Amino acid sequence: MGGTAVCGTFGTRCGLPAVLLCLAALLCANLLLYFYLDALYQDTNPLSAHTQCPLRHFKVGTRTTCTPWLQCPEIRAEVRRVKLIGQGAVKKVYLSEWRGQKVALSVLSSEQYTDDFLHGLTMLRALQSAHVVTLVGACEEDGVFVTEYHPLGSALTLDATLAQDRYHWRNSWHTRLQLAIDYVAFLAYLHSSPVGIRVMCDSNDLHKTLSQFLLTSDMRLLANDLDALPEVERGRQGVKCGHHELTGDFAAPEQLWPYREDVQFSDEAMPGYDEKTDIWKIPDVTRFLLGSVLGSDVIHFHLFQIYTECKSNEPHMRPTALEVLSVYRSVYDSMIESQSQRVRDML
Repeated sequence: MGGTAVCGTFGTRCGLPAVLLCLAALLCANLLLYFYLDALYQDTNPLSAHTQCPLRHFKVGTRTTCTPWLQCPEIRAEVRRVKLIGQGAVKKVYLSEWRGQKVALSVLSSEQYTDDFLHGLTMLRALQSAHVVTLVGACEEDGVFVTEYHPLGSALTLDATLAQDRYHWRNSWHTRLQLAIDYVAFLAYLHSSPVGIRVMCDSNDLHKTLSQFLLTSDMRLLANDLDALPEVERGRQGVKCGHHELTGDFAAPEQLWPYREDVQFSDEAMPGYDEKTDIWKIPDVTRFLLGSVLGSDVIHFHLFQIYTECKSNEPHMRPTALEVLSVYRSVYDSMIESQSQRVRDML
């Protein structure tokens, strides 16, 4: 009996500090989580790399000063090809080196695609912003241009990248919803750009659409391939994405051949369309970007109504990209506030 009393007394004396230590540790952990969420929320501001340099200037890699866009003499003398990292119908892309910095050198693949190549370069120059990859320089007479290099490649690598140990901690709804916001923000910019209302024509399927964007090391999206951005001129017949028939559910209804199956497709008879084709595709791209992480089902629930509106068969009934962006940002804010509130309740 005496031994039991001693043990009970001893447990009482030693148990109290242990409880206090546990409570203190829990408090510290909660505070750290709260400050992390607060910092994460602050990180949702638009990318600002382009705003740090004047027009027609750039800053890449570890460089701290802005440099004027490279011209033909500088590109020929200073840009050294390292290896081929990408190839399409219009251009080949080489990992290259310029003054100790890694850059991407795009080279015209074939003269038959010169118009597409030059259109892409024109768009790249005109659309330099927080939403588009940084232009380093160009030499039209050599059929080349140089952009900032992003080692993770296109958005197609997202799942594989977030599965890596070094990025696994970023595989959260915060990161993935921010990527969806970046995507919609680019569309909003594209639909009211300095060079008119533009449509993403290289977006006839999910794979092709994702390949148009680069994934940055800090998990943001940048538009990269701008070879097919026709302008919508109000009062005209609209645009057409290529001269061949489009099929599948990813394409908007107005992009599909509208006549009977026994009527042969004709590019001349195919009606044009506008930027609302991009809106139709937003839910499909968003579902890929969100994946199946914890919280994604809640986000889909909050976005259900805007998804439905984006998928309206009537283009004029779909929201604008700016309206979709407003909803996405509102959902992000409400998710952050809800998570922060839960942390505060624990303190």
